[in-house]
Amino acid sequence: MVLRVCVIGCGAAGLAAVRHLSARPETFQGVGFEIGPDVGGTWRYTDSIGVDENGLPIHSSMYKNLRTNIPKEVMGFPGFPLPDELPSFCDHQDVLKYLQDYADHYEIRKYFKFNTKVDSVTPLSLENKTRWKVEYSSVSSAAVKPETGSEDFDAVIVCNGHYSVPLLPKLEGLEEFRGTIIHSHDYREPEQFKDKIVVCLGGAASGQDICLDIAPVAKKILLSHDRPRIASPLPENMFQRQGIARLTPYNVVYKDGLEEEADVLLFCTGYRYNFPFLTEECQLKIIEERITPLYKHIIHTKFHTLSFIGMCKIICPFPQFDNQVKFVLSSLDGTQKLPSAEDMDQDTALDYQKRLKEGLPHRYAHFMGPRQWKYNDELARLAGFEPIPKAIQMLYDEVHRSRVKDLPNYKSKQYRITGDESFEVVEA
Repeated sequence: MVLRVCVIGCGAAGLAAVRHLSARPETFQGVGFEIGPDVGGTWRYTDSIGVDENGLPIHSSMYKNLRTNIPKEVMGFPGFPLPDELPSFCDHQDVLKYLQDYADHYEIRKYFKFNTKVDSVTPLSLENKTRWKVEYSSVSSAAVKPETGSEDFDAVIVCNGHYSVPLLPKLEGLEEFRGTIIHSHDYREPEQFKDKIVVCLGGAASGQDICLDIAPVAKKILLSHDRPRIASPLPENMFQRQGIARLTPYNVVYKDGLEEEADVLLFCTGYRYNFPFLTEECQLKIIEERITPLYKHIIHTKFHTLSFIGMCKIICPFPQFDNQVKFVLSSLDGTQKLPSAEDMDQDTALDYQKRLKEGLPHRYAHFMGPRQWKYNDELARLAGFEPIPKAIQMLYDEVHRSRVKDLPNYKSKQYRITGDESFEVVEA
């Protein structure tokens, strides 16, 4: 019996899902739904912010000068590396072209319905089995009347990403602040900040990278965060400050009491998980950025045929997406026998409690960082496929060390993978 599988989203995760589904036509029939006109997801840069020509929220959070913050040597899908001629830290256009080439190489565009919005996903309970009703509609502005449709599937794989709905903190005095307020989702180019005093709230990767992008034109950049101080040299006009306590009409007051003038408040505070198409019957909850109930951050513990790819944060993304997809397919085809719902819930609770004991806040329930390698290996062991080569971790960790030492210049280095457990720095 061939299982019909719905894939929602045609970014990197959705492409990986459809690629593996289409490689096994005797077992799976994959059908993808993508709200945009082509493959790429968040990697499809646009100058626009707000809503698109169809009146839908802009999905991409790419900015004009973005370069990857991990090298191409660790980014690629297994068996399909990024082109050798690209620099290790390449432009977002190069990554989009790579995803387009991936779709062409595996001939998977034909499995997607583009310009199509999934409106609802509802479980249909049958005898000892759940099927899924997926309702959808066209979003093309050229259509006089949107086309609608409904199909039933044996499984649903959600790949809609989590870098499109801004997470905005609640700050005292925010409504009174008279400067410009912008979230990184709407950041496109630095020129709008010329000669401005910019306070950037959020010291993780996006905050650091955008501040470096703005530094050449801004009067002053104040990077506000509660993380350990960045030890690297920084541009002369870039300074670190504690987190924000409150705002006045023209100033920012930090948690240590220091008060400074600000023209712009730039939020680099992350994004929310968002699955507006899942009906209440799906029994999925998102509580302060923790999605439950998900086994291994992937499989719904009540509905084992509903899964999510790419929900983990601070990761080497494309290889992990590939791992997660193979993990899902092994559960669907019976290669891997999943534990009972109770055991899966217990496993999830233990993982969550361990994070809390290590001092991580609740919202870090899907945070990986150094945890990703053991996690990736566990997926491979449970589902019986080849793990990610050790060299990927080794180079990823080396780049992290390089970034910590020299944030403004670490992307100038070039690397090469030389074996399953080796890499080298390529001299310019």
